[in-house]
Amino acid sequence: MYRSIYDLKDFYNSPSGILVRRVVGRQIRNWWDDVHDMRVVGIGYTTPYLNMFLEESDRTISISPAGQGIYPWPENADNLATLAEESELPLETNSVDRVLLVHSLEHAELLRSNLQEIWRVLKSNGRLIVITPNRRGLWSRAEWSPFGQGTPYSREQLRFFLRDNLFVYERSTCVLYTPPLRWNIVRNSSETLEKYLPWILPGMGGLHMVEASKQIYSGLTQAVENRVIVRGRHGIIPSAVPDMRSHVSKKV
Repeated sequence: MYRSIYDLKDFYNSPSGILVRRVVGRQIRNWWDDVHDMRVVGIGYTTPYLNMFLEESDRTISISPAGQGIYPWPENADNLATLAEESELPLETNSVDRVLLVHSLEHAELLRSNLQEIWRVLKSNGRLIVITPNRRGLWSRAEWSPFGQGTPYSREQLRFFLRDNLFVYERSTCVLYTPPLRWNIVRNSSETLEKYLPWILPGMGGLHMVEASKQIYSGLTQAVENRVIVRGRHGIIPSAVPDMRSHVSKKV
């Protein structure tokens, strides 16, 4: 079950959420240091991490699951956020350069369908970053945070899921070694903790971060595309949010 959009927004506006956004966002940017003229899509709850791509990318869009809810995003600009079923994305085949998956996989009921749909929309040289709670980490036990909900994973499980759905594992890391303690002394020490704890406690970070590329087999690509392209794809747009369907289909 997905966390409410209100809970997620409240968390990321809290001191702990601001810390998470800084630590995780820095690693995302380290891997994706140049998205110039690329089309970037965030799936799940990704707006805290997408702002840094807005000026540089050709288009950046946030897609949230229907059960989660949505806020217009970005603030004070044309809306680039929409709701959709993750197994039926309102995007054209081979149209996206980068997909960021956060607060998604650990809640997914149709894991295979969701990953296959991401495979469909990615370009042949596209990249996917998956971020999930680490089953060995402390954040997966912090039920007050969104990372304490859903199913945490091991790195090997993520590699298996990706490989089983036609993705090639590229690299991975653990992030968020700062303990989930809502104490100022802990948050103020986060830079030191993030620097040294990976050497002292490798693999014990709160989150797994895995990057994968699209695997192409001759004869298989067209079969997968034909399987999914016949379905209708429409974002579920709240009445308070401008209709994104034409905006998404033309630009992404």
